[in-house]
Amino acid sequence: MSSLSRELVFLILQFLDEEKFKETVHKLEQESGFFFNMKYFEDEVHNGNWDEVERYLSGFTKVDDNRYSMKIFFEIRKQKYLEALDKHDRSKAVEILVKDLKVFATFNEELFKEITQLLTLENFRENEQLSKYGDTKSARAIMLVELKKLIEANPLFRDKLQFPNLKNSRLRTLINQSLNWQHQLCKNPRPNPDIKTLFVDHSCGQPNGARAPSPANNPLLGSLPKAGGFPPLGAHGPFQPTPAPVPTPLAGWMSNPTTVAHPAVSGGAIGLGAPSIPAALKHPRTPPTNPSVDYPSGDSDHVSKRTRPMGISDEVNLPVNVLSATFPGHGHGQAFNAPDDLPKTVMRTLNQGSSPMSMDFHPVQQTLLLVGTNVGEIALWEVGSRDRLLMKSFKVWDLSACSMPFQAALVKDPGVSVNRVIWSPDGALFGVAYSRNIVQIYSYHCGDDVRQHLEIDAHVGGVNDLAFSHPNEKLCVITCGDDKTIKVWDAAMGTKQYTFEGHEAPVYSVCPHYKENIQFIFSTALDGKIKAWLYDNLGSRVDYEAPGRWCTTMAYSADGTRLFSCGTSKDGESSIVEWNESEGAVKRTYQGFRKRSLGVVQFDTTKNRYLAAGDDFSIKFWDMDNIQLLTTVDADGGLPASPRIRFNKDGALLAVSANENGIKILANTDGIRLLRTLENSLYDTSRAAEAMTKPTINPISAAATVAATSAALAERASSVVAITAMNGDARNLGDVKPRISEESNDKSKIWKLTEINEQSQCRSLKLPENVRVNKISRLIYTNSGNAILALASNAIHLLWKWQRSDRNSTGKATANVQPQLWQPSSGILMTNDITDSNTEDAVPCFALSKNDSYVMSASGGKISLFNMMTFKTMTTFMPPPPAATFLAFHPQDNNIIAIGMDDSSIQIYNVRVDEVKSKLKGHTKRITGLAFSHVLNVLVSSGADAQLCVWNTDGWEKQKSRFLQQPPGRTPPAQADTRVQFHQDQMRFLVVHETQLAIHEATKLECLKQWFPRESAAPVSHATFSCDSQLIYASFLDATICVFSASNLRLRCRINPSAYLSASVSSNVQPLVIAAHPQEPNQFAVGLSDGGVHVFEPLESEGKWGVPPPNENGSTSNMAATSVGASSDEAQR
Repeated sequence: MSSLSRELVFLILQFLDEEKFKETVHKLEQESGFFFNMKYFEDEVHNGNWDEVERYLSGFTKVDDNRYSMKIFFEIRKQKYLEALDKHDRSKAVEILVKDLKVFATFNEELFKEITQLLTLENFRENEQLSKYGDTKSARAIMLVELKKLIEANPLFRDKLQFPNLKNSRLRTLINQSLNWQHQLCKNPRPNPDIKTLFVDHSCGQPNGARAPSPANNPLLGSLPKAGGFPPLGAHGPFQPTPAPVPTPLAGWMSNPTTVAHPAVSGGAIGLGAPSIPAALKHPRTPPTNPSVDYPSGDSDHVSKRTRPMGISDEVNLPVNVLSATFPGHGHGQAFNAPDDLPKTVMRTLNQGSSPMSMDFHPVQQTLLLVGTNVGEIALWEVGSRDRLLMKSFKVWDLSACSMPFQAALVKDPGVSVNRVIWSPDGALFGVAYSRNIVQIYSYHCGDDVRQHLEIDAHVGGVNDLAFSHPNEKLCVITCGDDKTIKVWDAAMGTKQYTFEGHEAPVYSVCPHYKENIQFIFSTALDGKIKAWLYDNLGSRVDYEAPGRWCTTMAYSADGTRLFSCGTSKDGESSIVEWNESEGAVKRTYQGFRKRSLGVVQFDTTKNRYLAAGDDFSIKFWDMDNIQLLTTVDADGGLPASPRIRFNKDGALLAVSANENGIKILANTDGIRLLRTLENSLYDTSRAAEAMTKPTINPISAAATVAATSAALAERASSVVAITAMNGDARNLGDVKPRISEESNDKSKIWKLTEINEQSQCRSLKLPENVRVNKISRLIYTNSGNAILALASNAIHLLWKWQRSDRNSTGKATANVQPQLWQPSSGILMTNDITDSNTEDAVPCFALSKNDSYVMSASGGKISLFNMMTFKTMTTFMPPPPAATFLAFHPQDNNIIAIGMDDSSIQIYNVRVDEVKSKLKGHTKRITGLAFSHVLNVLVSSGADAQLCVWNTDGWEKQKSRFLQQPPGRTPPAQADTRVQFHQDQMRFLVVHETQLAIHEATKLECLKQWFPRESAAPVSHATFSCDSQLIYASFLDATICVFSASNLRLRCRINPSAYLSASVSSNVQPLVIAAHPQEPNQFAVGLSDGGVHVFEPLESEGKWGVPPPNENGSTSNMAATSVGASSDEAQR
């Protein structure tokens, strides 16, 4: 088939899709084999329509085409088989075994026998490899992740996974252009031709005095009720009215076209989608995601194939869950697969202290919630730890700069409400729109470090909405207000760029967006009018009425392709509608609202699939493609009539305003996992944050305790380290144990480093030894927290497990109870492949899967994959040279691992499909550290060359690199390991080098803090964050162990060798590696050069490792500690 014929098929596919011929679309996709619709395939797999799944696949590949195709069909048929067994439908299972699975027996007879034996089991989960098989839904989701990777890697699907980038209704546009040309060839062209058929060429008849029908009534070219009707074509259309063209979607909305000439713009349909819905006036409403966010195309990465056969990927694997990803939808932007994945479980209840009016989650740190209230307060919550990091009451920064009427009005009535809070797209700024004239813009620098940036006297009366936008690639702030105007301000300097006038009522909301390099703003007013503006001074391009004709907000789906509005009339009639952008007409109206809403309903969108609204004392959800109500959630009761709602960016969390000044945080499965990871267990009373109110601090006691208390508070931030305490902020002191407050009076005056010299001063436990091991090279806790895994220098792994008992009811690792040095009944050891060279010269490395089922490990030879239950070697791969020196699992896909090599390269390897996806080069010496940030989507690498590199995980391009800043006046070592580990906020990371500890920011690699041991001190051997990132545990080659406050890298506790080593061995033994417990922030373990492993915890009477040193001059600011250089207490090291 010629390329033009192929392209015609794509145009027909687009036309059929726009006309909703869904079955025909997929039939043509399958029969032509030109485009594999991954979303349709996903839906069919999730629904278990196995016959349709295989029929659709058959248009692109057959079972025996290649090994990828074979694995695809095997996984599908295996899932069918397991589902039949799970339903105890033996006859169906036998049918599938004989009809569908027997074909694989010729390729792997042993595997087929093992599958057959499952028929003899009452529950196939008795099979060890299937013991982790969950329910049908989760199994399908796990399988689908693997299928998508196999499809993407299969060369038969190359160039078939991306639909061409076409403008809307391209086939109709071509037909229209053809009719234009035919009309120009007419001998007697009429100004308004009557075109009634496409079956023959168009020709205008002889003039006979009869007037031709208006194109507005033309059944072909006029405004069609369906989506995708012929778009107005600007200069290309002979049937356009004489005024100059405007952006197509706006032109479709025009009821009173402007007569002002405008520059010609693209004739293609513009998706007027901003991921931002405007905020509340004096009425509740919630924005969707932030505006002006780019949506890159999902182009596939080029994959380099490995030609040699390797391990588990050479055969079709039986285990359903082998290295399976736990994040469904990864790589395809679809996080929700069913209504069950909506955030419906109440995980947090926060007490704001005043009624929330507007909320917004940080676009990067997705558990950071910004709140504005009805009394003008703003608050910043870390919902993972339940900590309120910041609380500010309304205050005009510079009253003299405000207008005199505003000053007079404030004196008469100082009451102010927040109408809107919103983050900038990168989270570096946030804006607050108040009910009285002004907008305040703050800059955000992590933790509670929030600084005044701009204050703008923006409108006369209330500022009803606020948004950020990027016209001309320059960040701007957009405001609207009671004075019936919309204004655009420069976000850096606060200078006014544009004023848009034309509304005849107060402007209620703004919604900026861009498409095809055209920037524009939708606005809605309290008279129900919708207008649209370009960034010029030429007036509104749209004058249209919204349903309800009162309080309306507009929002787009996250990908900017679908436009929605939500409104409430003065009579309480509420509605959500989807708009046809091309025509300015309502496409669908969603059903399920209360007949008379008791307030202004606000809504939000998430993941290009769901709509949510607060109505009738509950949250209501819709699927975007179905007007019927999907489900309703009451969040365990206690919601107001029209609660305010806000999704976080991933849609895993939903903030909902509650009665009695509360905020409830709802979560789906991924959100629950995220919050549990971030839970702060530093103090037993930390959960009191759920009932937190604005505290009243006694000024006398506060003065005496501010130094130590502020440092203690800085230690408490669960996911974000506090850097600067804000003046005038009311910080929550209730979560800190009273004992600390009592001690702080004295210790703020005379602080002393906590020295631990004797075993009685802490709890330490030496784990049972293995006589075959003489040096611990790597050490890690399992993710469950009930075991410790070590890798010795002779390639042997050791696993210590704690059991539940009367003394240890949780079964978690503890220094109070001796664990078992565990081995399976077979007695085998997990031993790495080694080369003929000396194993002591090898660089051991390992990485543990998220579910603790598998460990990937190497000791200079091949990389081995071990089953943690049986210790069996599942596969080995990548024989040296080069040898692996560091391993890290991708945080969202256990099948992807980053492998650092001794030749200075990094290989991104897919275990399941046996491919090296990318090879990264940027270092000059061996790789010694790798760390992923799932928030920033980056990989940070470190090498023996003391260099740091940041790689984008979407395309694996290097973004930035820099060398470590060495201590002044010292000669750097020729080669030394450099380790990296991300802070819990996933924005900053710890750098460990024998000469220093440092905290770096990940996007620009700026060094935020740095600590050097004095020149005569022993080198750092290893260091790690505590599980809550509030402490840093560091070991040194003189056998001392130090505990630092992570917020300022200041030493707070030192454990001397005499506290855990006998005098006879202490001079010859050094701690080489250190690991932190994944749930207990005050527990860590060290691996020693003599093969020993020790677990440490503070005394139960103490509950923590020392007291943080007071900040200099009694100030609550840590700015001095952020400067590069040694802290004052380092002389003690």
